[in-house]
Amino acid sequence: QVQLVESGGGMVQPGGSLRLSCAASGSINSISHMGWYRQAPGKQRELVARISTVVNYADSVKGRFTISRDDAKKTVYLQMNGLKPEDTAVYYCNIAGVYYSGSDKYDPENYWGQGTQVTVSS
Repeated sequence: QVQLVESGGGMVQPGGSLRLSCAASGSINSISHMGWYRQAPGKQRELVARISTVVNYADSVKGRFTISRDDAKKTVYLQMNGLKPEDTAVYYCNIAGVYYSGSDKYDPENYWGQGTQVTVSS
């Protein structure tokens, strides 16, 4: 059973920085796709950034946010700099394409973290 635990959210002033982390557990050997999504009040969940063999960013965060991953720790990070009030949202970690330890089975399912609140306000 895959579990994702997020950390690093909080409140910050405009222009500030935060770093989100998401650690996956559950007898995982490798993960194909890792990413971050966000959902602001009254809006649909949207992609922020994702990383596999390539990296993609939403246009609204390009040049300010950086996604990275540590495969040994099964962890994905989101470094957020130059935060703006419009970045305020609940941020969700997402993984897909899991190979389990001791098995050749490929699990294409999407898994989500519990969400962490990011608030940018003066």
